Amino acid sequence: MTNSTLLILLSIGLGAGMLSGFVGIGGGVVIVPALVFLLGLSQHEAQGTSLFVLVMPVVFLALTNYWKTGNVNWKYGLIIAIAFIIGGFFGSKLSLKLSPQIVKLAFGLLMAYVSFQLIFSSIQEIKAK
Repeated sequence: MTNSTLLILLSIGLGAGMLSGFVGIGGGVVIVPALVFLLGLSQHEAQGTSLFVLVMPVVFLALTNYWKTGNVNWKYGLIIAIAFIIGGFFGSKLSLKLSPQIVKLAFGLLMAYVSFQLIFSSIQEIKAK
């Protein structure tokens, strides 16, 4: 591994960690595109690597900050986590049956849709004030 690759990986991790703690995102929105575009990983390899990161207790300290201020709904989180495990299993099976190009297209369309929804709902909330 070269020093520049190490620097890119550290930057991806720090950026994803900061955004995860700040707005609750990281893996799919930051790590996957960064691995694809900055290091040339395939869509499937980037997704697998991002999932590996999720297996680690990487968000523990950020979660602790939210918990200390009473901003964690443990019951909802547990239900989502259990469903996430099942969904992750079937989602990965589906993804690996499709070409990386189709998965990348679907991923990009999903990110665009979510982005537009967030932007337009924020504009409406700002106008309402």
